[in-house]
Amino acid sequence: MRLPTLPPSFGLLTCCLLFMFPLFASCFPAQTPEQPRLLFVEKFNRPGVGFNWRNVTCPLCKAVFTILDIALLSDANEERVARAVGEACVRLHLADERVCRQITELFREDFIRALQESLLWPSEACAMLVGPSCGKFDLYAPWNITLPKVPKPPVVPPSLPKPGSPQSKVLFLTDIHWDNEYEAGSAADCKDPLCCRKDSGSPKWKRREAGYWGTYSKCDLPLRTVESLLVNAASAGPWDWVYWTGDIPAHNVWSQTRKQQLSELTVISRLIHKHLGPNVTVYPAIGNHESTPVNSFPPPFVHGNRSCAWLYDTMAEEWAPWLPEQALKTLRYGGFYSLEIQPGLRVVSLNMNFCARENFWLMVNSTDPANQLQWLVHILQASEDKGEKVHIIGHIPPGLCLSSWSWNYYHIVNRYESTIAGQFFGHTHLDEFQMFYDEETMSRPLGVAFIAPSVTTYVNLNPGYRVYYVDGNYKGSSRLVLDHETYILNLTKVNHGPGGKSTPEQNPKWTLLYRATKTYGLTSLFPSDYDGLIRAFINDNQSSRTSGTYNTKDTCPSLAWRHAKPQYSAF
Repeated sequence: MRLPTLPPSFGLLTCCLLFMFPLFASCFPAQTPEQPRLLFVEKFNRPGVGFNWRNVTCPLCKAVFTILDIALLSDANEERVARAVGEACVRLHLADERVCRQITELFREDFIRALQESLLWPSEACAMLVGPSCGKFDLYAPWNITLPKVPKPPVVPPSLPKPGSPQSKVLFLTDIHWDNEYEAGSAADCKDPLCCRKDSGSPKWKRREAGYWGTYSKCDLPLRTVESLLVNAASAGPWDWVYWTGDIPAHNVWSQTRKQQLSELTVISRLIHKHLGPNVTVYPAIGNHESTPVNSFPPPFVHGNRSCAWLYDTMAEEWAPWLPEQALKTLRYGGFYSLEIQPGLRVVSLNMNFCARENFWLMVNSTDPANQLQWLVHILQASEDKGEKVHIIGHIPPGLCLSSWSWNYYHIVNRYESTIAGQFFGHTHLDEFQMFYDEETMSRPLGVAFIAPSVTTYVNLNPGYRVYYVDGNYKGSSRLVLDHETYILNLTKVNHGPGGKSTPEQNPKWTLLYRATKTYGLTSLFPSDYDGLIRAFINDNQSSRTSGTYNTKDTCPSLAWRHAKPQYSAF
């Protein structure tokens, strides 16, 4: 088909918007007409983060991709494209001019390389980056991992352990988002996507200045707050082990460098090791903010300077005290690994960036990137054969992934429900969960993906962390989650000290927000218990309000991202 001729200046101005799409893209429910409907209550959308994504529409996206194809075919100068993108960003009021110029320059090379190797039509690319409401595309075409022909074992419903049985106490950290430029007293409200920084300016009124320990705004955390958490967590131990599911850097995604990302990775990894001690093993997973540009995680077939070797190699170096060489080998290859925690219990750490629509490298090929899901099946089958239980950890919850990836993961969880004893994720910054039901009837609950709240305040939240109580290390243990607790740092109190004084507390205490079984009247946190909890949310307004309070870590609902309501999702 012959493409229309357009003025070069128009093409350069509009085509460059695509650099920013992976940054602004929202997550949509994973569902297709060909597959059973996967219902999600939530759509992860952050209207307050500072980028005016709603100014870019689906028709504009398709027009932009068409023009971008023309520009690439005509060998348009990348420098001209980069200059034009800033102008387009500014004219559409997507962000401040400085942020627009920096972020388009940062994304330029990686995005163009990915687009040049992609075979997607404009409508298909927009369906990926904007969502299925913008069209249908080949990336949503079903693909299937191969399951072994070994019959699924009979399902035995879980039962509570005998009184006095051992329990494992597991610390869970996610979404730390340390801001090295955080400055107390700076403006908590600013024109940039991230505030409370040295260049955020002075507040117009004192009550909107950045607090000493953190701030209810679009701000991340100072290092002292992260250290305070680790000091408190160390004293709250001993811990059997730690799960840590990524997102170390701040949200200044327009100005990050590889050197800065690696420095922050190193600082936080060593702080965790220092405060929790050499006898506590930490099992990390990779977040979408670890790379720069943000969300840029090329599959292993991409080599050279554009690959993720710069990141994975440093992770392997910093995490070597916790992980054996075999785990480090697959970490260096694709950012995922598996190892035995205790006899009878294995952890699998997934690189969930290979399922994320914001990862523009998936425009090249989204069919099981790095063969990670097929590798997962191999691990689970081996564990089933040995009678092991498996915990899966990752950053992005599976319900927020591209649909075919999400559906294959769901299929795997169904097949290995008797082996998978726990799933643990972060990313949303909120206290949530996702449910799995059997494929045949879509009514029998068989799994829960726990989504823990963030350490960071971003956006308008108290800092927090999670503790899981897991069926312990003894013969016949289910290794299921029996209970969990959420702890927070109440910024209203600790930023002002006793009696509301202006001087912040010097040694603030992180306090228990709630314990799941006690708060919701549950005997355990088995899938059947959560299925009943969902029904209570639907039928009981009080349960709904209670969940809303804890969903945002006891932050005033008028400040939080969304109105306080129970946040859960179900396949």
